This record gives sequence, C-alpha cells and structure tokens, in this order.
Amino acid sequence: MNNIPTPPLAGRRALVTGAARGIGAAIALKLAEDGADVAITYEKSAEKAEALLAEIRVMGRKAIAIQADAASADAAKAAVERTVTDLGGLDILVNNAGVLFAGEFSSQPLDEIDLQLNVNVRGVFLITQAALKHIPDGGRIISTGSNAGLAVPFAGIAVYAATKSALESFTRGLARELGPRDITVNLVRPGPIDTDMNPADGALAPAILPSLSIARYGRTREVAEAVAFLAGPGAGYITGSGILVDGGISA
Repeated sequence: MNNIPTPPLAGRRALVTGAARGIGAAIALKLAEDGADVAITYEKSAEKAEALLAEIRVMGRKAIAIQADAASADAAKAAVERTVTDLGGLDILVNNAGVLFAGEFSSQPLDEIDLQLNVNVRGVFLITQAALKHIPDGGRIISTGSNAGLAVPFAGIAVYAATKSALESFTRGLARELGPRDITVNLVRPGPIDTDMNPADGALAPAILPSLSIARYGRTREVAEAVAFLAGPGAGYITGSGILVDGGISA
C-alpha cells in the first residue's frame, strides 16, 4: 500500500513575480516542493531564472519563466495569460517583485521614488487585476510586504515603507471584496532577509542588527515557508492579514 501523503498544493498552479533570485526564488521552490506547478517572472536575470526552472522540473513539476517589466500593464496581462495557457490555470498569485532604494528622502532622486511606487504598488495592482480574471473560487493571493509597512525601525527608507504600507490597505480591502469567493488575500512581512537587495553585510546592517530579537538576518527559505502556509489548505480562514517574518524587529 502506498502511504506517501499527497503534497498540500498538488494540482495547484502558481505565479510568483520577481522570482529569479532571492525571496522569490525560495518561494517558487517551496511551492513546487509542496506540489504546485510554478510560473515565475523576471526582468533581467534570465540565467538564474533558467537554473531555477531546472530545479523545479527535477521535482516533476511544470515550470516556466516569463520576462516581464513589473510596472507594465501589458507585461502583467501577458504573464498571466501565458501562465494560464502553459500551466492550465492559475490558483495562487504571489506578488513578490519589489525594489528598495535607501537614502535620505530630501535628496532622493525622482527616478528612484517613481520606480519604487511603480513596481511595489502599481505593479501589484496590475497583475492582481489581470489574475483575478482567472483565479477560481478558493484561490490565494499573497503579497510580499515588509515589517516596514507597519512601523519604520530606522531612517532612510521612507518611500519604500510607504509602498509597503499601501499593500497593507490593499490587502485588507481586497480581502473584503473577494471573501464571498473564498479567495484569501494576505501578506508576508519580511524583516531583514539576507538577499542581494539587503545583504547581511550591507550598508543597512549596522542600523538593523541591534534592533533584532534574533540577532541575525533571516533566510529566504524562512519567508517561503510562511508563503507556503498561506497558500495551503490550513490557511483557508486567514484573510486580510499577514505574517511577520522579521526576527522580532517589530516586537
């Protein structure tokens, strides 16, 4: 008798934005481990995207990579349509693409302000709206927020924090709208995670480390585990909410 348990996301189809590396790549891998077929978007890291696909396919899952500008309405629609065509549907959307520029707001260049707004906020709106034409009842929408969307623990990230705060309100509002369809809408709120965007030995580390309860940067896998929980069957009654994965910096 075969007693191997069925993976919790078996038969599900997921789209993870900004997933060629860092937190996004860890999320894509974890969803695949849990049984989902996975599409990812990337902007520039084509080689890393292909390497990630190879890892996912070894697990026996379908995997595709789609080059897309996260702030483009046309690219968002095209990414969703290709996901639905190649994977046969879309059950889980993970809005992970994001950018961070640290520095004093008084001198922050307009292009850095605009890019954070366009990718971190507008991009989430665009691809979520496109995906909702396909996500069935009982689906999942999960966005990568930030602990800085709730409280800003140090100076230099005012615009970034504002974009992540916007996702808090968007998540709550959309959860109200989609509740009748049993589509849950939630956030994960990473704190300092060791990635290319915010490395554990980077310029922000001296300001961050003294504020942590667990005195280290987090690992991308630790964020991915929280996303997988929210995507899974055990989180069906959690919506309009979020999970802090921040080493206690918000405690």
